[in-house]
Amino acid sequence: MSAELFRSPLHERHVALGAKLAPFGGWEMPLEYAGGGVLKEHAAVRGAAGVFDVSHLGKARVLGVGAADFVNSCLTNDLGRIAPGKAQYTLCCDSSGGVVDDLIAYLYGPDDVFLIPNAANTTEVVRRLAAAAPAGIHVTDLHRDFAILAVQGPSSASALAALGLPADHDYMSFTDATLSGVPLVVCRTGYTGEHGYELVVPWDAAATVWDALIGAGVRPCGLGARDTLRTEMGYPLHGQELTLDISPVQARSGWAVGWSKPAFWGRDALLAEKAAGPRRTLRGLELTGRGIPRGHMPIFSGDDQVGETTSGTFSPTKKAGIALGLIDTAPGLADGDLVQIDIRGRRTEARLVKPPFVQPSVR
Repeated sequence: MSAELFRSPLHERHVALGAKLAPFGGWEMPLEYAGGGVLKEHAAVRGAAGVFDVSHLGKARVLGVGAADFVNSCLTNDLGRIAPGKAQYTLCCDSSGGVVDDLIAYLYGPDDVFLIPNAANTTEVVRRLAAAAPAGIHVTDLHRDFAILAVQGPSSASALAALGLPADHDYMSFTDATLSGVPLVVCRTGYTGEHGYELVVPWDAAATVWDALIGAGVRPCGLGARDTLRTEMGYPLHGQELTLDISPVQARSGWAVGWSKPAFWGRDALLAEKAAGPRRTLRGLELTGRGIPRGHMPIFSGDDQVGETTSGTFSPTKKAGIALGLIDTAPGLADGDLVQIDIRGRRTEARLVKPPFVQPSVR
């Protein structure tokens, strides 16, 4: 593996568990573990609980008088909708309305916002915020100051409670806690659609928390299962469903835009696109027969290409191939209509559906 890849503080734990490692966002991360594999890890999260090392995710802090108002003037969602102690999904766009990154903002107070961007985009998000910050507001990249462990699944609350960690707070909220002397933040967030938590832990103490979770019977899961789980939910992945060429309007992520806010990056372009109607929109596709779609496969309606897949996988829950794809709006295709995906030269029938592909448990 290239020496240029960053490694999680839990790298040796993953090696000891027989993890298959792969590059992701500039990091060497576990794809799946020996004795499990994607299917078993996926099933553990849907039926019990699994823990993912997602320490590759970025971390940044914006501090100073009026920090929350500053962040609110840059990112799409409206921080004014939430109170301190709450988290919010939001987007960092450029002036064209394209998406630089999607991220979670944790509101500590009017002068303190903690951000979790995607691994590969952290430097750029921090750069843009720092360049725009007025005097007195400081933007700090904390990428390798903290690890993040995602505990997901219907048994996740009982697993945390057994370790003495808080687990009864509302979805998209967070609270401070301590485990074996390690201070951490327990966030009721996640990327699987199941009831779950993300633990923000000091980098050097990550192994203590990981060992406690494994000791409590939580199954280690890799990024392979994380991808099948998020695809079943129709959750976007930056670089696939959200890019500088795919706006939140096209990706049906307009719910994460504070349309009435007076200012945010990309506001004019997004308002214009919303008013005119996007030329393409993100849709779900479920294969009616055999086949496993992947990203960047052409989608046809009759003889006409009407779009392209952005992500595709085998759904362990549905036992079928599923995909997300950008479909041209002009043909007027509706949910329930049949199209064809060109899977390596063979056209395979698929039905347009509205994600999620499986019913979420998050409340």
